[in-house]
Amino acid sequence: MAKQMTKKKMTWAGMTTGRKVFTIVVGVAQFVFAAAAWRDLARRPADTVNGPKGLWTAIIAVNWIGPAAYFIKGRRQ
Repeated sequence: MAKQMTKKKMTWAGMTTGRKVFTIVVGVAQFVFAAAAWRDLARRPADTVNGPKGLWTAIIAVNWIGPAAYFIKGRRQ
C-alpha cells in the first residue's frame, strides 16, 4: 500500500527568514510588473491597443500572466 503524502500548510510564522524575504521580493516584483502594465495601458491611445482597454485592465490583474500577455499581445507596435 502506498504511503499517502500529506502537505502541511505553510504559515508565515513557520517560514524561515530567507523564505519570507523571497516571498516579499516576488510579491513586490509582481505588483511592479502589473503597475507598469497598467501605467502603459493608461498612457497608450486606444487605437494602439489590441482589444478594449477595459478588458486589458482586468486581464493585467491576473498574477504574472496578465501583465505578460499585455506586453506580448496587447500592444500594437
